[in-house]
Amino acid sequence: MNVLSLFDGISCGQVALKKAGLRVDNYFASEIDKNAIKVTQHNFPQTHQLGDVRNIWEATLPQIDLLVGGSPCQGFSFSGKRLNFDDPRSQLFFEFVRLFKQAQPKYFLLENVKMKKESMDIITEYLGVEPTLIDSRDFSAQSRRRLYWTNIPFDKDYESKNIFLKDVMDPYHKTEDVSDDEIQKQLSGLLSTSKYHKTFKWKRDTQNRVLVMRPDELKIQRIGRVGFGSHKSEIVTVSAQPHVFDGKLIRKVNPLESERLQTVPDNYTKIEGMTDGMRHKMLGNGWTVDVIAHIFKGIAK
Repeated sequence: MNVLSLFDGISCGQVALKKAGLRVDNYFASEIDKNAIKVTQHNFPQTHQLGDVRNIWEATLPQIDLLVGGSPCQGFSFSGKRLNFDDPRSQLFFEFVRLFKQAQPKYFLLENVKMKKESMDIITEYLGVEPTLIDSRDFSAQSRRRLYWTNIPFDKDYESKNIFLKDVMDPYHKTEDVSDDEIQKQLSGLLSTSKYHKTFKWKRDTQNRVLVMRPDELKIQRIGRVGFGSHKSEIVTVSAQPHVFDGKLIRKVNPLESERLQTVPDNYTKIEGMTDGMRHKMLGNGWTVDVIAHIFKGIAK
């Protein structure tokens, strides 16, 4: 099988293909981030790097059996300015469309964030299939809702793997008994470094989670959650930095935990010259591998 991966990043697609048990003859990757390319070549040295997607011409490639990509999402994201197709980054989607039409692959997969219906419908019209919404929480310890346009006949009736934060933390202090006062002290220290120090408070809810709230809203807005015990919960984000409660401390997520949240192999991004910040960024731009592997298993069937 020949695979063409656009906006390849750290090649989560190759990890997913391996997990799905699919043999790949040639994997062609389009990526411009030098750090991401280093991680890919460290783990998959046989990868054919093609550079900028705008410079790829299908005629120079063999028959492509699988085309995959997750075009830049900043223009679509509800957390961004939502410029949609007027955003230059979102316009890279049309490079996926161009190569989709030229290569005419047997299978394809496009991933992107939740977006306005108008934008979603445009993508659907170009690709000819409706998207499937999948939340990574069914495959990992994080909540990450994404849309997947694909003609791969995968199983949409699946059971959650029930993976929780405690399953990925390094370390996880299972036996610690931390008082509410201690957690209050930690949160106060944490929030004192952010612009929300005056407006954010916390409390435990009925499921024994810590909720960070804004009391000046008309309705209680759950900004983030910190997990306790075996309860699945989301990461709390303060000043764009993910934090977790590990049974003892509220602390930053470390790169190993980020890898596990994205279900890539341990230390996949741990190579010479990569800082923690670089690793977090690359992983955040990547795919939740086990979601993609589940979709790819439809090819094997």
